[in-house]
Amino acid sequence: MASSVTAAPESPSAGPRGGTPLAVVAAEVAQVLEQVRPPDLDEAAAFLGERGGRWFFTGQGRSGLVARMAAMRVGHLGRAVHAVGEATAPAVGPGDHLVALSASGRTPLTLHLAGVAVEQGADLLVVTADATSPLAALAHRRLLLPTAASTQFGGSLFEQCALLVLDAVALRLSGADPEVHAAMQARHANLQ
Repeated sequence: MASSVTAAPESPSAGPRGGTPLAVVAAEVAQVLEQVRPPDLDEAAAFLGERGGRWFFTGQGRSGLVARMAAMRVGHLGRAVHAVGEATAPAVGPGDHLVALSASGRTPLTLHLAGVAVEQGADLLVVTADATSPLAALAHRRLLLPTAASTQFGGSLFEQCALLVLDAVALRLSGADPEVHAAMQARHANLQ
């Protein structure tokens, strides 16, 4: 029986574009983060800083995993949060907020869910790489991550940057205040 294992590259430390894989990823992430517009960050912080209503987070695939991580962090800030599609997520309605992540802004299920949320009166923050996408057109606020060119597979660069930017917004909202962090720690999951 023939082996299906492929040979490892000659130098495991060599990556695309002549640098180590870690250096390539770090450079790509840094380049995108430098291009994120401060007004977009301000709008995202204002959106996530709003009080009242419930917070819903959605995305598909790895973007969905990032959405769930962001939901956890916003929950640590004291908001009532739900990951769309979970059995305990309630109906969305007026006064609620949806954060939708999609690099292309064309992911059919995310686009559909965002449309339903807007029809039901929820406010929508879209995190995307395409400002001209149908999802971006639905948004009340947008956070654009310019991740068009990448050496990495698929949407890896978008997902990495989305997580970092949303964590940075959470840090901004907490003010890195030790008392706020203590309250966040008290809300951190302890059934693990």
